[in-house]
Amino acid sequence: MIKVNFKKLNENAIKPTYGTEFAAGADLYACEGGEVTIKSGETKLIHTGLSLEIPEGYAGLIYARSGIACKRGLAPANKVGVIDADYRGEIMVALHNHSNEDQTIADKERIAQLVITPFLKVEYNETQELSDTVRGEGGFGSTGKK
Repeated sequence: MIKVNFKKLNENAIKPTYGTEFAAGADLYACEGGEVTIKSGETKLIHTGLSLEIPEGYAGLIYARSGIACKRGLAPANKVGVIDADYRGEIMVALHNHSNEDQTIADKERIAQLVITPFLKVEYNETQELSDTVRGEGGFGSTGKK
C-alpha cells in the first residue's frame, strides 16, 4: 500500500476516506465553515482544508462523485482535476452546477473523489512519419456504433 502524507490547513478538515473496501477513489470533503450555494451555471472553488504530499511518479486525479453529479448536477468544472506530486498547496475542487437549480454544499459534505495513480513520463520525439495502423487517421466515430 502506498502512503500519502496530508496536512490539515484547517482544523475542521476531514481526511480523505474510502466508502467501501474496494473503492478506487477516496472521498474529499468540503471545509468551508458553513454552507456554500452554487447557482445554476456557476462554478465555485470549494476548499478541502488539506494539502497532500503525493509520491514522485504518481498523480492525484479528482473526479466527480456519481451521487451529486447525477442527482444534483454538480461535477468538477475541469472534468478531471490533476494534482502533481510537487504541488503542496490546498486541494480545492472547482465544482460546476450543470443543473437548472441553485445547489447548496453543506460544510463537511463529500464533494469529489481522489484517485492516486502512477503515470508514465515520456519523451516526445518529433518525426516526419508515424507507423501505419489499420485505423489510420479515423477518429470520432470511425469505428462504428456496434
